[in-house]
Amino acid sequence: MAKSDKTPIPKETALKLKDAKRKRNGKKLTTAEVAALPALPPAQTAEVLDKLWAVVMSRRNANPAVSHSARLLSRGTAKVAQKFGEEAVECLIEAVSGTHDGLIAESADVLYHLVVLWVNAGLRPEEVWAELKRREGVSGIAEKASRAMTMPLARRLGTRKIP
Repeated sequence: MAKSDKTPIPKETALKLKDAKRKRNGKKLTTAEVAALPALPPAQTAEVLDKLWAVVMSRRNANPAVSHSARLLSRGTAKVAQKFGEEAVECLIEAVSGTHDGLIAESADVLYHLVVLWVNAGLRPEEVWAELKRREGVSGIAEKASRAMTMPLARRLGTRKIP
C-alpha cells in the first residue's frame, strides 16, 4: 500500500463521522446529513479501484495457491460471476438489515469481485469511468428509456430488466 493510502482521517472528520453514525440509531441518514459529512481524503476515492484493478491484473497469472485473485480467475468466468453474485446478495442482505458496518464490508467485497470480473472479461476501469461520464447529467429514467434491450441473455429468457 502506498504511503498516501495510509493517510489518517483528521480527528475532526473522524468525530463528525462518529456523530453521524451515532445519529443513525438504525435509521437512514437524510440527504442533508449525508451532504454535511466531510469529504474523505483522496486515497479513499474511486482511485483505489484503479489500484485494485492493477493488483488483480498483476496476479492473474500468479500461483492460485498463494493468490485469491489468481485462484478465482483460474476457475473461469462462471465461478468469477458466481462469486460476484454471492457477494452482491450478501451486500443486499446487509443493506436490508440496516447494518452500517456490514454494508461497508460487503460493499468492499462486491467491488473487489467486480474488479476480478472486469479482469476476467478483459475490461479496463477507464472503460467503465467513460460510460459513467457519458451518463453524467442525464436523468436515470431518461437514460434507461433511451436504451434498447441489449442483454442477449434477457432476450433468450424472454425477460426484461426491472424498469
